Amino acid sequence: MAQHILIVEDDRTTRMRLAASLREQGYRVSEVEDADAMESVINVDPPELLLVDINLEGKDGLTITREQRANSRVGIILLTARDDQVDKIVGLEMGADDYVTKPYDKRELAARVKNLLMRIADIGQAPQGPPPVENFGAWCFDRIRRRLVSAARTETLTRQEFEVMAALADHPGQTLGRARLCELMGRDASRANDRMIDVVVGRLRKKLERDPTNPEWILTEHGKGYHFVDPAAV
Repeated sequence: MAQHILIVEDDRTTRMRLAASLREQGYRVSEVEDADAMESVINVDPPELLLVDINLEGKDGLTITREQRANSRVGIILLTARDDQVDKIVGLEMGADDYVTKPYDKRELAARVKNLLMRIADIGQAPQGPPPVENFGAWCFDRIRRRLVSAARTETLTRQEFEVMAALADHPGQTLGRARLCELMGRDASRANDRMIDVVVGRLRKKLERDPTNPEWILTEHGKGYHFVDPAAV
């Protein structure tokens, strides 16, 4: 069955054009104008991907993102007419996977949709054999369930957090720049300077570090990138 995309956009013309473009690419597309209608569709036919306008009437796209991310691992791409870096950063902090600024290029949006759906499919394919779990300090990195577990608590990871954590944990002791991290996440390395990586690292530090301002595991190499401390070297 074709992958299901749900568009949440209150501008009817924009919504119809976007839906028509995605259907041409072979996706199964649903269209709604607000959060209530979105919930009705999700309850009956959960999508793999949400395309959500930030500036919705009533419950806006940022609120939708926060609520969906608390309950679901659905892919989320935010659509915004605001060329405001703060909105983009807040959206990423709330768990959005990507954002596109209007007016968007159809080919660019198509590429972002395709790449995100591929990453969702890859993450959903569990490897054979025992779960690939890694241990460091008090933490256990459970890749199958996409979470960090300690004796004191469990921290569920968003898709972006999981991808960055996996990339860093796969290269312990190595400094990875933003462009390299983007490549390992399957993202366009040309967007490495949009602060997405910094935002996600900040969220990870809040979840796993005793003092996020003085991290022990995910360190910053100024001007170079980030590296995950090799547990074997501690």
